[in-house]
Amino acid sequence: MKSLLIMRHAKSDWGNARLSDHERPLNKRGQQDAPLMGKLLKNEEIVPDLIITSTAERALTTAEQVALACDFEGEMVTTRRFYHADPETYLEVLRGVDDTYERVLIVGHNPGMAALVEELTGQSEPFTTANIAHVTLPIDTWSQLNEDVTGRLLNLWQPKALY
Repeated sequence: MKSLLIMRHAKSDWGNARLSDHERPLNKRGQQDAPLMGKLLKNEEIVPDLIITSTAERALTTAEQVALACDFEGEMVTTRRFYHADPETYLEVLRGVDDTYERVLIVGHNPGMAALVEELTGQSEPFTTANIAHVTLPIDTWSQLNEDVTGRLLNLWQPKALY
C-alpha cells in the first residue's frame, strides 16, 4: 500500500504586477501556513519519503518550508509539469516514482489538486491554499497508479483549522 500527500501551494502574493504567474511568491499568510503544515506532518508522523513540487515559486517555497518544518531528509524533485497540471499529469509523474518510496508529497495548483483528490477518492472536497489531503492507495508499485485506482481519504487538513 502506498501513501500520497496532496498539497496545494500556500497563499500567494498578487502585489507585483511585473511578476509572471509562475514567479509569484508567497504572501505573509502563506509564509505562516506552509511551515504550520510541515509541523502537522511531523506531529502526525507522516513525513514523506519524497517530495515532488511544481517549479512555480509559490509551490516550490511551500515545499521547501514544509520540508524544513517536518524535518524532511529525503529528496525533493521539481517539475514544471505540475504547473497548472490536470489529474492525469500528476498520475503520469507519480507512475514514474521509484517503489522504494512509500509516502510521497506532491505540491501543486488548483483546480488540478482538487480534481486529483476527487478522482482518487471519489470525494469532492474544498481544497483551499495549503490544504493537505492524505490518501492511501491500494497499490504495491507506483506504476499501478491510474484513474481506475480508488484510494481512501484518511484526512484533509486546512491551516485555518489549526490556528
